[in-house]
Amino acid sequence: MEKFGFVGLPNAGKSSLYNALTGGGALAAPYAFATTDPNIGVAKVFDERLDKLAKLNSSKKVVNTTVQFADIGGLVEGASQGEGLGNMFLAGIREVDAIVYVLRAFNDPDVPGPTDPLEHLRVLEIELTLADLDTLEKQIDRKRKAAKQDSSLADEVKAAEIAIEKLSEGTPIYRTDLSAEIRADLAPFFLLTNKPVLALVNIDESQLENVDEVVQPVIDELGSASKSVFGACIQLEAEAAQLDPEDRKEMLDGFGLGEGALPRFIAAAYHELGLRTYFTTGEKESRAWTFRAGAAAPECAGIIHSDMQRGFIRAEVVHWDELLECGSWSAARDVGKLRAEGKDYIVKDGDVMEIRFNV
Repeated sequence: MEKFGFVGLPNAGKSSLYNALTGGGALAAPYAFATTDPNIGVAKVFDERLDKLAKLNSSKKVVNTTVQFADIGGLVEGASQGEGLGNMFLAGIREVDAIVYVLRAFNDPDVPGPTDPLEHLRVLEIELTLADLDTLEKQIDRKRKAAKQDSSLADEVKAAEIAIEKLSEGTPIYRTDLSAEIRADLAPFFLLTNKPVLALVNIDESQLENVDEVVQPVIDELGSASKSVFGACIQLEAEAAQLDPEDRKEMLDGFGLGEGALPRFIAAAYHELGLRTYFTTGEKESRAWTFRAGAAAPECAGIIHSDMQRGFIRAEVVHWDELLECGSWSAARDVGKLRAEGKDYIVKDGDVMEIRFNV
């Protein structure tokens, strides 16, 4: 399961975000380092396509796909030199697949710290960049020596040397124009700024009406370095997450938020890592399955069970909206929307499949 790490200054709203996404009980307190050990939780990836398929088939059970989130203690200026939680913080985010910047924009006189999201972004990027520079400088000589004995390491050494130059200029890797090949060669170094980045700007209720204006400076600053920047009143959505679905909907509708910003944020985070969804559906169960973009049908079948990949024969496939339009599996077959696909078929996001296999 892919893991996203929340990164932010103290009091930016990371623990409240964790609670909003997972319904968890992480301590959210108005002082620095309320979180000293990472909180790990799982959040559903809400998908209206799945809900519609379940309704179509009167499914007794609905199973969403999920992602994992890690709420890590607040980062402070100087963390790369050991300030605050220092190395403990940085170690906590080396294992995540993508980083979520939680940037404070809300005003609260009882909560210390800056309220300019660009200032939050500045500190976070400096500290992660310095940490990566330190990582490479400590390893580069050893890598060069190893490359003399093993020529296959030459690309890693070259990539590290290029990255050191960029990081020394104060530029995080995700903001550079380094090729995908060079960034892949940097993978063994587990660099913090070589991960996909999303940003969530934490606003207060008074900013809900002009959220786009609050978020736009962050979008402008990150540019193509992050495809996903969202604004959300995290405290409000954390409170709503504690309610049953009907009351939650009523509360969010009352603020004009619809489903809320966080379901859209989760979906964006999911897609940022190249994750896609296919569905199985029937009276017993409708379920969403996560796969990597570009995966072929047998590989996707193996996500359900390894025997299905090993004994794959074919997949019967129809896109979710076509199935809804037809009204049933048999009707989709009758009008030619249901297709039989073989081992070379590249599964598409939103496909509904029945796998035929024999072991």
